[in-house]
Amino acid sequence: MQKLRQRKQLAQGHAAQRWQMWPMGPVFSGDQGTMAQFVSAFQAAYITIEVLIALVSVPGNILVIWAVKKNQALQDATFSFIVSLAVADVAVGTLVIPLAVVINIGPRMEFYTCLMVACPVLILTESSILALLAIAVDRYLRVKIPLRYKNVVTPRRAAAAIACCWIVSLLVGLTPIFGWNNLNKMRRTQEANASHKAFVIRCQFENVISMEYMVYFNFFVWVLPPLLLMLIIYLEVFNLIRKQLDKKVSSNSSDPQKYYGKELKIAKSLALVLFLFALSWLPLHTLNCITLFCPSCQTPSILTYIAIFLTHGNSAMNPIVYAFRIQKFRTTFLQIWHQYICCETDNTNNLDNTELGNWPLERAGTVPDVPYLDLQKPL
Repeated sequence: MQKLRQRKQLAQGHAAQRWQMWPMGPVFSGDQGTMAQFVSAFQAAYITIEVLIALVSVPGNILVIWAVKKNQALQDATFSFIVSLAVADVAVGTLVIPLAVVINIGPRMEFYTCLMVACPVLILTESSILALLAIAVDRYLRVKIPLRYKNVVTPRRAAAAIACCWIVSLLVGLTPIFGWNNLNKMRRTQEANASHKAFVIRCQFENVISMEYMVYFNFFVWVLPPLLLMLIIYLEVFNLIRKQLDKKVSSNSSDPQKYYGKELKIAKSLALVLFLFALSWLPLHTLNCITLFCPSCQTPSILTYIAIFLTHGNSAMNPIVYAFRIQKFRTTFLQIWHQYICCETDNTNNLDNTELGNWPLERAGTVPDVPYLDLQKPL
């Protein structure tokens, strides 16, 4: 038991050293003036990169929301979930990144105030994961039950799903405030005699957030399983689409082939969004696991910086993917740019439905009799 306690204390010490970053890191012997200059320059570089990420993320995701609002062809369940994802990414740029800069500086503040500073990133990360999961389920339903999709996925149900995603995200992200935090550990290590409410600490992420919470609860329950589930869903989506494309090619039905061809293209784009999210967040969670399970392991500070920049930078990636991979978004982005940014005369008030990719079974009032009969057969 004593060994286990010592191991946890050692893990906390290494974790705090890793997350405190250079400005709050250890002071080396030598020219103290030179060291202070180096630390200030490093901190300035860190803040500059974070600001640049925010300057790309916020306008880009506002443009996504604007495009969905402007273009009726984008106003369906899938793009409602994309808007929810974009809202979370806007909040990363306007809220999480400024708070990350505060944590980087490491001011002294009351424990629960620091906890409130650290929790928004947990809420928004979970919201993004659940939005991606909702998008994956929506794409699956589109190819599994194309004829009944509009009756199953109604705007009201989509709105309810988005609301549930945010409620769950709040509960998961605010769990440390409900009690799963490092208050007792910090009291033991800092020998504080202050009252519970007046406990003042240097505000650093792992001074307040329990590493057990981050690994066992956040990662192993609310990050990794949804990512694996989404992987399975997209593999099944691609399998269903391939089967339908092979079937329609043999039967010479061009309309269903066009429908499933577009479904394949947009599914690839959204799977790329999922891949980029996993690529951005798994390194930081891996470092958390190393910190918890290998207390004696020393993680290079540069790896921590790269992992943090990846997580924040992910919020700026999605609009770029939409612009290059989804024709509907690209066309609407260009129209917004010419009409509102360049103030050019709008000669295309009504966006071309063909260019925007109005899909069969979605906008048509009736379903053609012959081409879509095979869609009702089991795969």
